[in-house]
Amino acid sequence: MLASLSSQAVEWEANWIWEKTRFTDPNTWVAFRKNVSLDHVPANTKAYISADTKYWLWINGELVVFEGSYTGGPSPVKASPRVDYFPIASNKYYDEVDISDYLQEGKNTIAALVWYYGDNGQKGTHISSNKGGFIFQADVGGIKILTNNTWKVKTHPAFAKKVTKKSPYRIAAWNVDYDARLAMGDWTEQGWVQQVFDDSTWQSAHGHLIPPRAPFYKLFPSEIPILHDYGLSNCSNYTQDQFPFVSDGKTIRCKLDFNKNFTPYFDIEANANEVIHINSNMRLNTIETTYTTRQGRQQFESYSWSNGRIINFKIPKGVIVHGLKYRWTGVGQTPGHFSSDDPWLNRIWQMAENTLYICARDNFMDTPDRERGLWIGDVADQASYLFYSMDQPGRDLLKKAIKVTLAFSDTETGIFAGLAPGRFRELPAQSLQFIDQGIWHYYFNTGDIETLKFAYPYVHRYLTLWGLRENGLATFRSGAWKWTDWGPQDTIDYDVIQNALYYSALKAAKNMALALGDETHLSFYDSRISSIKRAYQQQYWQDGFFSSQPDKYKDDRANAIAILFGLAEPSQYQQIVDNVLIPNHYSSPHFEWMVYNAMAIAGRHRDALVRMKTRYAKQVNNPALSTLAEYLPSGGTENHAWNAPSTVLSQFIAGIAPTSVAWEEYEIKPNMAHMKRVNQLVPSVKGDIDFMIERSDTQIDITLVSPSDTTAILGIPKRYFNISSIVFNDESIWQAGRMQEQMLGIEFIGQDKDFINFKIAPGQWKIRSFK
Repeated sequence: MLASLSSQAVEWEANWIWEKTRFTDPNTWVAFRKNVSLDHVPANTKAYISADTKYWLWINGELVVFEGSYTGGPSPVKASPRVDYFPIASNKYYDEVDISDYLQEGKNTIAALVWYYGDNGQKGTHISSNKGGFIFQADVGGIKILTNNTWKVKTHPAFAKKVTKKSPYRIAAWNVDYDARLAMGDWTEQGWVQQVFDDSTWQSAHGHLIPPRAPFYKLFPSEIPILHDYGLSNCSNYTQDQFPFVSDGKTIRCKLDFNKNFTPYFDIEANANEVIHINSNMRLNTIETTYTTRQGRQQFESYSWSNGRIINFKIPKGVIVHGLKYRWTGVGQTPGHFSSDDPWLNRIWQMAENTLYICARDNFMDTPDRERGLWIGDVADQASYLFYSMDQPGRDLLKKAIKVTLAFSDTETGIFAGLAPGRFRELPAQSLQFIDQGIWHYYFNTGDIETLKFAYPYVHRYLTLWGLRENGLATFRSGAWKWTDWGPQDTIDYDVIQNALYYSALKAAKNMALALGDETHLSFYDSRISSIKRAYQQQYWQDGFFSSQPDKYKDDRANAIAILFGLAEPSQYQQIVDNVLIPNHYSSPHFEWMVYNAMAIAGRHRDALVRMKTRYAKQVNNPALSTLAEYLPSGGTENHAWNAPSTVLSQFIAGIAPTSVAWEEYEIKPNMAHMKRVNQLVPSVKGDIDFMIERSDTQIDITLVSPSDTTAILGIPKRYFNISSIVFNDESIWQAGRMQEQMLGIEFIGQDKDFINFKIAPGQWKIRSFK
């Protein structure tokens, strides 16, 4: 056993409950109710809740949780050798929910709808307990509310169990087939979630198994909060004043303002036995809804989420439509922002953020369409711009990806799979990338030492699977799949790329060891780092670019990461850019963002942006699109996780990056290229960093809001004109190349060929530089 997960101490008294049955049919929806009387309601009353697989919770008819219970982990029940397509038994997560605002003195009704998938999906996103279950526990001022046989239960008759999954059958969730003629007053004031509902004919729940017991095993606190619910919204082309209208039987294309994860909702008036069909415009989407009407006015929301830019409602002719809406949900929010006087760059940054957010839910996933899989190479790409876009729940979702991936590693070999937790398939290129750009990047941006302690033993053991060849380079490891990129396969210089990825992982592991104060393996890292650095130059440098076979490979991916990971010397940068990164466009989005970063490190910011505009033109110039696709110039899924072109804009154009753990110190070194104005908001772990720079031929204006407990290293760019004076908050303190006055919170720390540098304390700053 390499490392262990710790669980929060909840003294479980509640039972897992379900209907009394020997076997739970897949795709079963079960309703639960419990009435409880309270003398008073204390503040901060917490409920602890879990389900296999998903639950929706109401208290006194008010929605409290929309789609609770995260799939995917947190850990196997016992150490076990891993075999692909053979998921091993898993412990479960529970949610912590503050229910104080929903309770009242006197009678209270708690209602929950629980959806049991009974399917793992083909991409390892879920490990089923093979039995439906729901558990709820709360202590309200000494009155304990516990799931047990005093709860009432009924399989919801309106949800059909026998639903055909749409090819390619990769996700665990199901389509919805709902028959409103069998409903229990859903979405009405007399419905089964309301206090007035009579549940006297319902069965008593079958209470069994107080945790930890099979098949649910131990319960661990969820790494992430409940999904953020943006509420029901009108489609952009069907505003409230356009209702009601009578359907003409043609498909109603309900447009969202951009591509989102949604659940569809409608309000109609119809005769019984009409059939409504709902899907999205996404070609590879596999989730659809079928609804059979009852007589009269009725509302419905389909809880199996989908994604798209357009919701297609196929409503029979003659049905009166009173409303068409959707509910947008996601993990946390995206307060990060980039803008400039180049609208094209603004648009691709926002499209990238939209893509990141739509691929963040139960886990960071490759795409919400056909797979929803936690591919760790995609996660590493997402991590590059996560910290410029998402708030704390986004950071927590990355922590979940790290812990789940490593917890479900193979205990005998030390291999961790590229697709956790239910699948086991090693992709060495993704695993190595994940070590540096996923695990180390997470720690460096958050300072979460506990997660680093958990991860490090797995990281070290995995890196020992490589040997060194006589020439000083690492041996090549194919794993289960040597896949490295979806660009043209005959252009991929596999050996050069894997050595660079292994080198970066070694450096990351050494940094982890130093952060943890563990010197045990430092000699291992140092000897291999120096060996590969030396051999990389000797074996691969071809007088202008890196290649294992110069007559065959001139790979933009291999040469970009040589710069990015420090294997190339600065004296080689310009040759690499001119010989490879400008002319050769082989990489898919998975490596493309690293090419831009490498070009920026080489000081070729303009060329990086020119390449970006060339490669992403087809997508960004299409006004219908709002997310970025699987391939370049387009193709595959319309929203694929590994698109990270925005990283170069935030990190190298706005120029903002942490220089110490958890953003205690960070730098701002703007490189505006052709732009006159750049604004970046970074939702760092220390708080929001809000930076704006605007220049003319004679003046540079900077505003900065820097959060508490940070130090900013601000570089005022020298390349636009000779700076004669600098004013901080209307006080002139720098003239003629040196400090003239001292100012509290400002320290001049020197200048180089590109910047005049200052150390700046937290607060609000307005800085002006004059020619």
